[in-house]
Amino acid sequence: MEPYFVIGLLVLAVVLFATEKISVDLVTLGLLCLLVTFGIIDVKEAFAGFGNEVIVMLGSIFIIGAALRDTGVLDSLGSLLARTTGGRPRRVAAGMMTSVGGISAFMNNTTVTAMFLGPVIGMARRLGISPSRLLMPLSFASILGGTCTLIGTSTNVAVSGAMKHLGYEEIGMFEITPIGLVLFVAGIIYLITVGMKWVPERDRADDQGDVAHIREYLSEVVILPGSPLIGQQAFNSDFSVLEFQVVKIRRGGVDLPVGPYTQFTEGDVVQVAGKVQNLIKVKKIEGIDIREDVQLRRSGVDMSDASVAEVVLTPRSSLVGQTLRGSNFRRRTGLSVLALLRGDRTLNDHMADVVLQAGDLLLLQGPYDRFQKFEQEAEMVIITAHSYAAGARKRGIATLIAFALAVTASSFGLLPASIAFLIAALIALATRCISLDTAYENIDWRLLILIGGMTAFGAAMEKSGADEMLAGLVTHLLNPFGTLAVLAGFCVLTVLLTQPMSNAAAALVVLPIAIQAAQTLGVNPRGFGIAVMLSASISVLTPFEPSCILVYGPGKYRFGDFIKVGSGLTLICLILILLLVPVFWPMK
Repeated sequence: MEPYFVIGLLVLAVVLFATEKISVDLVTLGLLCLLVTFGIIDVKEAFAGFGNEVIVMLGSIFIIGAALRDTGVLDSLGSLLARTTGGRPRRVAAGMMTSVGGISAFMNNTTVTAMFLGPVIGMARRLGISPSRLLMPLSFASILGGTCTLIGTSTNVAVSGAMKHLGYEEIGMFEITPIGLVLFVAGIIYLITVGMKWVPERDRADDQGDVAHIREYLSEVVILPGSPLIGQQAFNSDFSVLEFQVVKIRRGGVDLPVGPYTQFTEGDVVQVAGKVQNLIKVKKIEGIDIREDVQLRRSGVDMSDASVAEVVLTPRSSLVGQTLRGSNFRRRTGLSVLALLRGDRTLNDHMADVVLQAGDLLLLQGPYDRFQKFEQEAEMVIITAHSYAAGARKRGIATLIAFALAVTASSFGLLPASIAFLIAALIALATRCISLDTAYENIDWRLLILIGGMTAFGAAMEKSGADEMLAGLVTHLLNPFGTLAVLAGFCVLTVLLTQPMSNAAAALVVLPIAIQAAQTLGVNPRGFGIAVMLSASISVLTPFEPSCILVYGPGKYRFGDFIKVGSGLTLICLILILLLVPVFWPMK
């Protein structure tokens, strides 16, 4: 019965990971409790994964990445790219993807995407092309660049640690580089040829204006006493002069249907969709004001010298899944929300009641140091200009050098990888590139718990025989078509699981089954393990990958855009993996 019990828990985990109704770290810890309670594994086995050096290594890399981001080193690289790259969209995209992928080979791809987001949008403005033409290639390049080295993605590091736990040698720093480079180059060629034809051009930037201006935000405007708008009809009013679309009117706490003859009265809260520069003009026009400003003044808050900036909510933001009202956003952040945008969709709820999602764009107002604080805490990404403390970049360069030395030392076996990267992280802290509090805030603790817990779950599958049962089922179904067909089955399964689950979770779920199947077939288990790892890292079928979520709103993409462009890229990468893995890691 034990194998069926463990398989049942595995199915439950997949469902819970997919729905995310319960946080993945809580699900993982709950599974460990059940495994120990029912005697599948003991306490020592349950928590052995948390003592894995992979946990230390990943935590150190998170800290180093945050230090390089906060000191402006990555931003400088992005700005340099924006200044030096020019020409046609395909040429621009190729140069941008090459630079992004090169950095992403050694940095977390989400961090790289976040840091290039603003510079790439600015580059689109200067070149007069649509940001949507560049932002999807940006996210895909950061993802494919991560396949080039062991530390390119957390998934690679997690799989390497899991393979060691299963009794195999860890993956080398550059062991996957040859196949990773092939995937990366193939991805660039695909995106600048076939893919570029399918990447949408939602809005075209104007050389005379900021690209941010073409995005239409949802905002709420109050009709003040004596306003010339009083008595005007909704569809033929001064709002039309400001190029606002009237979406909804709230009068006395009641929503009114908006018709061509609906007239405005004093005190109306009008929900409008408009461009950024026009929303900011509202603050200077007599008779109307942005609702948030009115409420702040009534509270005695002076926002006259406050900064205004556009930000994107990150997948890790604690605001995701909450409303502005329910999260007490203003009191919690010290910032006020002037407007809200979600992709190319029109939001019909009042802003305070909109459930926030990763990738949402917010037009915020407040002290600039508050923006920086929440960006450092990975709550949001500022897509307007960044500013850094004097000397920060010099300290950041010292951290960059320490990081490069860590990569070199671990690659040549001079130091264990965990110790090498831990030393680099300590240097970042010692040189004040990042504070200790910010360092802790930037470590993805949920991912570390997931890796530690799923490593123990893999041990439970092996101990109970569940891995043999599942591997036998897959092998029985696909073995008649050959070993390559079995390998393809696990690769496709991994790609499909990465859509509802995180890449690391999908890889850790499939890995022990694939390894056992390879042993059953009498072929090289290492090749199966690396194929599963790479399959988890190249899945761009949907915008659920954090790097894709970050560009979803600014690019005004639709869900189908990622399916259209990403399915072809995923298929090409899968074929290359199936052709090349047996070459670099022979099956026999």
